[in-house]
Formats: sequence, structure tokens, C-alpha cells
Amino acid sequence: MGASQYDVVVVGGGHNGLVAAAYLAKAGKSVLVLERLGYVGGAAVSEAVFPGVDVRLSKYSYLVSLLPDQLVSDLGLTVALVDRTVSSYTPMHRSGRDVGLLVDRPAGERTRQSFLDLTGSGADFDAWYEFYARMETLAQDLAPTLLEPLATAKQIESRLRDPEVLADLRELPLADFVGRSLTDDHVRGVALTDGLIGTFADLHAADGLANRCFLYHLIGNGSGQWRVPIGGMGAVSASMAEAARRFGAELTVGATVTSVAVDATGAVVTWTDESGAVQTVSADSVVSGVAPRVLDGLRGCTPSARPVGAQLKINMVLTRLPQLRSGLDPAVAFGGTLHVDQAATQLDSAYAAASAGHLPDPLPFEVYCHSLADPSILGPSEHAAGYQTLTLFGLHTPTALFDHDNDAVRTEATRLAVEGLNGILAEPLEDCLALDAAGAPCLQAASPLDVEAALAMPGGNIFHGDLSWPWAADESQTGSWGVETDVPRLVYAASGGAVRGGAVSGIGGHNAAHALLAHD
Repeated sequence: MGASQYDVVVVGGGHNGLVAAAYLAKAGKSVLVLERLGYVGGAAVSEAVFPGVDVRLSKYSYLVSLLPDQLVSDLGLTVALVDRTVSSYTPMHRSGRDVGLLVDRPAGERTRQSFLDLTGSGADFDAWYEFYARMETLAQDLAPTLLEPLATAKQIESRLRDPEVLADLRELPLADFVGRSLTDDHVRGVALTDGLIGTFADLHAADGLANRCFLYHLIGNGSGQWRVPIGGMGAVSASMAEAARRFGAELTVGATVTSVAVDATGAVVTWTDESGAVQTVSADSVVSGVAPRVLDGLRGCTPSARPVGAQLKINMVLTRLPQLRSGLDPAVAFGGTLHVDQAATQLDSAYAAASAGHLPDPLPFEVYCHSLADPSILGPSEHAAGYQTLTLFGLHTPTALFDHDNDAVRTEATRLAVEGLNGILAEPLEDCLALDAAGAPCLQAASPLDVEAALAMPGGNIFHGDLSWPWAADESQTGSWGVETDVPRLVYAASGGAVRGGAVSGIGGHNAAHALLAHD
């Protein structure tokens, strides 16, 4: 540590903390970042998970959608993001046949033919195309507002070319919003899953929880495209860290913050370093890159309610991609998002089971192969041998299911996921898994509790809490940045728990920095 007094101390060196530090240091502020772990990046990291297997997996977060081009340009980030030409593939058994729905990006003639083969009607493709064309228009109009002070919903709608689509999304349960355009059970399910990523929600509820999740998954960077980071998610965080250092911020790892004390004159942050020694530093302001509940604890406040996580994450390394029963080329099927047991009715059944305290069976999940788009994450020998990676993301697996026996429930959830994947494969997944140095299959699962323990994300919620609509909740919030806390001008919330936070976007960090600078 270079000084005992800084303009800003950033608590937490996840991607939002790094972005805030970079913007503030670029503006001439003295900035210290304190990170508990031995590395920066938080959930956006790459790691060789399996001993003896040289593959750098994106261990937690795994794709990029919301990271704005403006932020990349402002900070001179060197990260490379690649678009996926396949949006999704949904294999299923229907009318005695193993078939599937293939959606390209952009959706062209091959996608139209896939809809026709599946549903027997060209009207289903036309409805899909029109639905997502409207959502893309919404994304183009709404995305720029994420980097501006908060406006009211009415002000936002006045800027939209198609305000009706947002009004309907705000007012209708997500199942009704999607169901008005899409009628086929599997087609609706593909759309509805965007409302459930990391979110335990009833698709038929009027609470808007699934709707907000759906909106964030479709407005990223004005296109909603989920892009592959070359080098894995760790390359994204590394670029942000490099920018923060380049502008003059100090980054300290192995620093476990134990308290944030604030008074009218500023803040004092206390932490223990890697040797166990207690350190303190003073600051004019604090930017929090940790979850709101964690910040409450550091400040000695009554903690907010524990958020609910909702995902099972499984990382795998394979010696080859398995063949599918439908006969589609695995490189196409796994090149986008592969949806399994995610028909609309299956999502409803899974929610009902999980709400009753049971793991869903079948378990709805999706899978994607990073190494197809980015073979750089493979070591030379693994690349030569044709190895591939798979990331599986399970839905409707809320924190409470794991609270009583995390190990046992994680094992059972993993079994259900493998069973579901084998249900659409022409060969067992187990035959394709690589083996680590000890001869164990390269398959690693993480429950919400595992995420909570590793990353200090309460409840394992990957958004640090329920997502909020990306506008002012009331008139009093208009003109703010959605990052202000109960201590104006002293403490700012940059994490995923901020308004317009969530996912790997850097938006929370950007907005916290701009709010702080606006108050100077």
C-alpha cells in the first residue's frame, strides 16, 4: 500500500470494482482497490480447474452480453469478443422422432426451415422473427440509457420507437407477454428461459421478477447478443485491471475488509492482509464492489434479506463433442445455447417442484461450448487432441434446496443434469469426458452455496439480489445514478446489486464512478 489516505477506496476487486477504479483514476483520483481473494476479477475469471488438464475454463460467469462498447472505448480495454453464429438449438423427442429447433443469428432461411419442420407452420417462424425484431428495437433504444442518470419510466418510454412493447413487458406476467406471440410449447420455452437465468421466479406471476431478468438478457449493448470472450472471462477482468493500473489505481489482493466506518468527514476502511496483520486506510469516499448485504455487514448495519440464488453450474472438459440423437452436427448444436428440458410446461413443472422443496426432475438446463469459438483456452496438447469444453447452467435450483445438505443435493442435481443430457445424446456423456491427472472425470459442479462460499455472493445470487427495472423507482430517484446509498457522497454501490447492475457489464462500476465525480 502506498499511502494512508486516498480519494477513493474500492471494496472488492470484481469487474465492477475494477471499472469504477479505472474511471476514477483516469479522472485524477487516488484510488485503492482492496480484494479479499488472491486475484482480481471476482466471478469473471478463468482457471485450470482440473489437475493435469491445461484448459482455462470460465469457472463462474461465462458469456458477455451487457458490456457496453462505450465502456470498452473509454477505458481502452483490449478484450476481444466474438459473436456466435448459432443462437440456440433445442433437441427434443416429438411424435416418435428425435428432432430439434435450430435458431441462427441472424435468423435466416435455415431457421425458417427448422421451425417449419418442427411445428409444420411458417407462421411460427414469422411470429418469432417479429417478436425478436421488436425486442431488438427496444434494445437499441434502451441500452444507451444504462450509462446515463436515471430517468422515469415515462421518460424512457418517450424515447422508444415502440413503447408498447415495453409497456406490455412491464404489465403482463412474462408467460403472458411471450405467449401472446409464441404458441408452441418448446418455442415459448426457449424465449422464457431468458427470464430465469440466475433468477428463481414464477413465469406466471405479476411481480415482474422474471420480466426484469428477461429484459436484461435481451438489451445488452443494443443487440442482446451473447458474445464469447477470447481467452475466457479472465481476459475480460485482466483487461479491466490493466486499465485501472494504467490510469494509476493501486490494486491490493489478499485484503479481507472487516469494516467500513463512515462519518461526516469521510471513511476509514479496515482489513487484514495476507499475513493476518490489521491495516487501516482513510478515504474521502468508498465505492462498494461487494453485494449490498455484505456492505451492510461491513458497515455494522442490519443486513438486508439474504438473496436467493437459483443456478447449478457444471464445468466439463471432453475429449470430443458427443453425437446427438437428432443427428445434428455437434459443432452446430453446441455452438450456441443448447436448451434441454426447457419447454414452457417443463419450466412450470420445475418451478412447482422447487417451490415444494424438491429438485426438479427433469432438470431444465442449457449448455454451450466455449472452445468451439475460442480454442485459445485449450493448452497445445489438448487442442491437438481435439478436446472441447462444455458449460452447463441449470435453472430452478434455488438456494434453499441445498441448505440442509449441500454435498448430497449437489450430487443429485449433477446426476439429474447428466441424465437429462444423456437423454438427447446418441452416446453417453461419460464416454466423452476427459480424465484429470488422478483419473477422475473432468466434471465440476457448483451450487448456489458453493458460489456463496467462494465469492461472498449472499445466497449464491449471481446478481447480488433481485434485478430492478433500469429506470427510477420513483421521482426522488430521478437524476441519480442508481448507485447512491444512505450516506450521500460518501458510499456508492457499484456491484451487481445497484440499479442496472447484474451480469458482467461494468455498468455498475461506470455509474458509481460517474455519480461520485458528479458530486465533486
